[in-house]
Amino acid sequence: MDLFANFFDMQTMKDYYFLLEIVMMLLAVKLAGHLSRKMGQPSVFGELLVGVILGPAILGWIEINPEHPGFIKHLAEIGVILLMFLAGLETDVDEFKENASTSTLVAVGGVLLPLVLGFLCGSLFGYSIPTSIYIGTLLVATSVSITVQTLRELGQLQSKEGVTILGAAVLDDVLGLILLSIVIALTSGKGGGDFTDIGILLIKIILFFFVAITIGRKILPRIFRWASPLMTSEVVITFGIITALSYAYFAEIFGLAGIVGAYFAGLILSSTRHRQELYEKVEVVSSSFFVPIFFVSIGVSTDVRYLKPEAIGLLVVLLLIAIASKIVGGGLGARISGLPWSSSLAIGSGMVARGEVGLIVASLGLSRKLIDGQLFTVMVLIILLTTLVTPPLLKLSFARKLRKTNT
Repeated sequence: MDLFANFFDMQTMKDYYFLLEIVMMLLAVKLAGHLSRKMGQPSVFGELLVGVILGPAILGWIEINPEHPGFIKHLAEIGVILLMFLAGLETDVDEFKENASTSTLVAVGGVLLPLVLGFLCGSLFGYSIPTSIYIGTLLVATSVSITVQTLRELGQLQSKEGVTILGAAVLDDVLGLILLSIVIALTSGKGGGDFTDIGILLIKIILFFFVAITIGRKILPRIFRWASPLMTSEVVITFGIITALSYAYFAEIFGLAGIVGAYFAGLILSSTRHRQELYEKVEVVSSSFFVPIFFVSIGVSTDVRYLKPEAIGLLVVLLLIAIASKIVGGGLGARISGLPWSSSLAIGSGMVARGEVGLIVASLGLSRKLIDGQLFTVMVLIILLTTLVTPPLLKLSFARKLRKTNT
């Protein structure tokens, strides 16, 4: 060992270990995705699972410190932004508008049922009213980044179900943020003054959509017309990525999740003549590097070693509620709007994953002492497990439709 240490600079190896981590992640995610497809599942299922294997839960080769996320976590954030940008580019704007009422009903159903059942579960397990309300609030969160990738693999992203899921997810995010603000105001102990923050949040959200749409219609087309003739390489894709990152940044500034901004950026640019070029080139950049790192990072972020035996019962019950409440709540909303049961089930299944949105809410609850470390671990596991079960659920939901398409 001393000879090895003398021959190699150990500090250099430590400083540049992140390069080896990226190599392991990219290699593992592609192999896992291939094996997952061989077993009849979407590749994203294996890509998520390999993160758990590489992470501290099993091998411990890759770790992400929540307090100091570092370089890999930032790469993962870019990955999910580009993934949602692609989803926006793929979305048919006219069909998106046609499904607005259905998406609204799905979003409302997917918010109310998880909130009520989560609160009842927290109360049943002896948690205080503020903590129980927060458990319900956390179950409201929806992240469709995994759903988007699965729908793309199944060829259903532009279907009526796919467009409805995307529209509902945007509304779900807005409703969830408003609800989260109300819960924090109610549980902060500072009195009614915090309700001013709720009004400010609503104004910021409305202002973001107004500014985003205005810029998208009036300014972005001119920027792309000006940039296209520039005598440098890959101008269109560069300005496309600039748009996605800018919209994501300002969405965060205005109180929304960055993925909502990225999706809207893609949605706006989907109506331009650059749509196909942007999609093809961003797809190459994202799928080859950034998106795989995002998938692995979800699994790596979870460490089950700290889960105590007495919390297993809570984990099982909350997991069942987390899955069933989104399928039933979102599915009933779709059914009320007139969609058949098969489509309603697929839409509900597409709303199950909590992903990075749930992690943000859980971290906020821990920092504000609304939940303790043990409950935080339980919620993180639920976020991971709901994300893992979403691809198989979606494939099962679309199985009949896919069989008809292939025959």
